[in-house]
Amino acid sequence: MDCLFCKIIAGEIPSSKVYENEYVYAFKDINPMAPVHVLVVPKEHICCADEVNTDNSIYVAKIFEAIPEIAKQLGLTNGYRIINNCGEDGCQSVKHLHFHILGGKKLPETLA
Repeated sequence: MDCLFCKIIAGEIPSSKVYENEYVYAFKDINPMAPVHVLVVPKEHICCADEVNTDNSIYVAKIFEAIPEIAKQLGLTNGYRIINNCGEDGCQSVKHLHFHILGGKKLPETLA
């Protein structure tokens, strides 16, 4: 598989890891859109939100259990935004399910 995020999780490509457990890997985005911008990915390859099903939904649950821990660790005590892009029209740039945590300042109402 030629997946960028799978290679990051496997340690084949360096990243700035901020969190890891059995199900989840989180690292700093290399093109941050806010003072804090972290990507949270499942350790199992799931292409996108459209491919979440009963067999792999545990990974999504574990991501959302980890997000508050990650946010607290990063000092996001006044709130943050979670974003998922799905598919071409949703501007998903890497075909591995991932969630962006953005924070560290008052964010605009929209990102457009």
